Amino acid sequence: MPKTEADLQAAVDGGLFEESHHLDLKKAPGSKGDNKELARDLSSFAVDGGALIIGVQENKESRTFELAPQPLNGLPEKIEQVARTIPDPPLTILTEEISAAAADGTGYLIVHIPASPVAPHMVDNRYFGRGDKTKYQMGDAEVVALHARRRNTEADTLGLLRKEMDEDPLRDVGAQSHLFLVAQPTAGRRDMCLPITGAQDWNMRLNTLIRRVGENESLRAALANQGFDPDLSQAHQGHRRARGVALSSSSLKSDRTYVADGSWGEENVIEVQLFEDGGLRLFMARLSGGVGHHRSEIDGEQQLFDTAAVILTRHALELMRLVSGEVGYHGNWSVAVGASRLRGRRRYSGQSHWPSNHRYSADSYEETTGATLAELRDAPGTVTYRLLGPLLRSLDSEKLFAKALNDEG
Repeated sequence: MPKTEADLQAAVDGGLFEESHHLDLKKAPGSKGDNKELARDLSSFAVDGGALIIGVQENKESRTFELAPQPLNGLPEKIEQVARTIPDPPLTILTEEISAAAADGTGYLIVHIPASPVAPHMVDNRYFGRGDKTKYQMGDAEVVALHARRRNTEADTLGLLRKEMDEDPLRDVGAQSHLFLVAQPTAGRRDMCLPITGAQDWNMRLNTLIRRVGENESLRAALANQGFDPDLSQAHQGHRRARGVALSSSSLKSDRTYVADGSWGEENVIEVQLFEDGGLRLFMARLSGGVGHHRSEIDGEQQLFDTAAVILTRHALELMRLVSGEVGYHGNWSVAVGASRLRGRRRYSGQSHWPSNHRYSADSYEETTGATLAELRDAPGTVTYRLLGPLLRSLDSEKLFAKALNDEG
């Protein structure tokens, strides 16, 4: 992609610009109707991914392109607002400014539209796709096929999640509920994470990424500076694993067997696994705890720590973003969250005199979604909402996590 106005001019002079399945060029929107048209363009690119360059327009007479720098003040925000408010479901995009050489506040905006894991997107109750050079309204058969493709991807991810839940290393230990998260790059090479997992200092590299998760100020603000024990930083024991590496609590050994050491809280295991193909796995064995008057956590009623699910999911999404940056992966991810031993349990209400009476009615929970790198960077709350919304609504606690489940501010 061009980086300067000179690059854009060279592309124009060389006849390199041509509207295609993955590229469109136009002026900035100036009216409400233009915003709707822009939303249709963005939605059409979201099926397979593409880019929109604002500030390069076609000369209809000569059938060539020419530079038409646009006022940049507020333009990126306007484009992002259109992407988030008009298409259904909303889109997350990336924008890149190129200033004009005249230094008069004008320039060009490159809008990157990643292939959306929840495509197709509607505008005015119509779905749009991209043909060879222009957008078009999609027919029912194509929409059905895209939804089927998405369901197949989700089924594959759920298969990975269920495998992790079946291989729970504390399956026959204690009574606590367990949390699982699996994430898999959808377009990564089989050795995508080898620069991390294959390095002699892999332990330090992975620990550094986890430390950066904890240091992210915007993430801490979204979680209202809440923490949970155990968190990712307590996965400190390094292990080589089949096709990858892991950090875990000390009671989980290199072959993933659990060995009790008699210490308090020994069952509160946490584990992070990273595989050569980019697969990420999170396991946490304290999604519930025994709660009751004058009772220990072992003996009391098992109540669910929904806060833990929200915090650790947000942390895992940030770790995915950091891993992507570390290895240069710009594609999408498939993500799934699961929980076990849930039936009959209610959320932990702290010291409230009015504890929740909404008890979960199923043994387990599963949910899956896709996420673009743009969403991991700019809309992790939205991804968390897609993953945990059904669980939190069932526990009547969704409203308590409003800040963590959206991306405003």
